[in-house]
Amino acid sequence: MKKIILTLLIAVGLATAAQASEEFHWDKAPSKVNDLPSLQNGAKLFVNYCVGCHSAAFMRYNRLKDIGLSDQQVKDNMLFTTDKVGDTMKANVNPREAKDWFGATPPDLTLIARSRSGHGGTGPDYLYTYMRTFYRDPAKATGWNNLAFPNVGMPNVLWQLQGDREPVFETQEEHGHKVEVFKGWKQVTPGTMTPQEFDEATADLVAYLEWMGEPGQNSRVRVGVWVLLFLVVFTVIAWRLNAAYWKDVT
Repeated sequence: MKKIILTLLIAVGLATAAQASEEFHWDKAPSKVNDLPSLQNGAKLFVNYCVGCHSAAFMRYNRLKDIGLSDQQVKDNMLFTTDKVGDTMKANVNPREAKDWFGATPPDLTLIARSRSGHGGTGPDYLYTYMRTFYRDPAKATGWNNLAFPNVGMPNVLWQLQGDREPVFETQEEHGHKVEVFKGWKQVTPGTMTPQEFDEATADLVAYLEWMGEPGQNSRVRVGVWVLLFLVVFTVIAWRLNAAYWKDVT
């Protein structure tokens, strides 16, 4: 019974977070899934900043050859400790310890871009917004909060790149009630990247997460175009053959 109650509470919490994230306006993620340099930079960011806590259990390092990286480049720049090129992307942290630290086990990110779509936009739109809307919150155990996912248990792992920012709200009256409306950001301390550079880096990371959810999508699209062209040509040929066959039939 306790497990059932706990499961229901978690489900309600996730639903509330999802609803709140959809009410907050999502920014449109740049389309970079066909940009190999962007995907390579996104893979580097993923390995350096995400794999410490999150796994990508359905993605092997050697699949990075599909975005233009050789096995040697993967070995030199993507692997740590005893990992091998043929291994899956496993988190470096113990899941039990991560659950104690953050309150929940960090989710696997292989399909995260495909699972986060909603009324606010696509999965990449959500991730692009989420990674860029962290702000300091001393009331939280991690010291961070997020506008796209309020009360999230994850800290801002990219804060050194982005710097510290504060959300700026404006009080407005709607239907006789005063509400706080998000208006923008105030940069408190600068990061190692400019805001434009950070947005580009985040777009690269999101593009890699999108690609990782379906590595064969670019090939599928290319093959699909040729299949459609073949069907068009075949339809014309079949139509003319049909006309030639039936023209002498009385």
